[in-house]
Amino acid sequence: MRYFVAVAEELHFGRAATRLHMSQPPLSRAIKRLEAEVGALLFARSPAGVALTPVGSVLLDEARALLDHADRVGVRVSAAAGLAVITVGILGDGTDPGVARLAAAYRRSHPGIDIRIRDTDLTDPTCGLRAGQVDVALTRAPFDETALTTHVLRTDQVGVVLRADDPLAGRDRLRLAELDDRRWFQFPEGTDPVWQSYWNGGRPREGPVVRAVQECLQAVLWNGTVGLAPLGHDLPAELAVVPLIDMPPSPVVAVWNEGSANPLIRSFVEAATAAYRP
Repeated sequence: MRYFVAVAEELHFGRAATRLHMSQPPLSRAIKRLEAEVGALLFARSPAGVALTPVGSVLLDEARALLDHADRVGVRVSAAAGLAVITVGILGDGTDPGVARLAAAYRRSHPGIDIRIRDTDLTDPTCGLRAGQVDVALTRAPFDETALTTHVLRTDQVGVVLRADDPLAGRDRLRLAELDDRRWFQFPEGTDPVWQSYWNGGRPREGPVVRAVQECLQAVLWNGTVGLAPLGHDLPAELAVVPLIDMPPSPVVAVWNEGSANPLIRSFVEAATAAYRP
């Protein structure tokens, strides 16, 4: 049923296989076996892709209900065993409205769950996952995803943060090359190199070492350092953000360790997907 729901939601066997962390042939075989058991086609296949048949649409509603029930059973069993706890890592940026919506929705739907929060700074984009300090993290990609599973919740365009009196602050947009002579934020030694490279615009830079969002903002105010930030976040009046037209966007993701046994992760990610939906 999980295989079927993945294909039904993606409407693409390749994307569904990627989401399920498996290759496409066994996924296709599993769907064909399910169609044989049901006695009807679930998907209409064509060179343009796949679409749900009327039978598939009915099964999708039932499959989601079955999976939701299975998740609730897992939660209740965990609660009976004293295990109904989920620890959530959050990258140190409390201004994202998606976090507030998710917190409210998850409290309503899981009133008996002990939700523990671990707020982390910019030096650990996985918020303690690799050290086993959290079950799931709300963070930003890209970072080293080895042995991790990520689910994209939203994608944000990125701009450069400047002092409001900077000559470039009045521009409508900028290119990375126009910032080559500036000093950029650096993270401490040992920080994920994929993460550091992204926030340095894909090339080595020099500049002050920072660990937290407020340190980044103060470095701009005091030293004129430039750094990158997602668009749409509130900034002090003394600062400005200018969109970068050649910078890849920053995905907001839920991420967890592959093979994690906590039954609450799936329902948390589903709640996060709904909370971050535009």
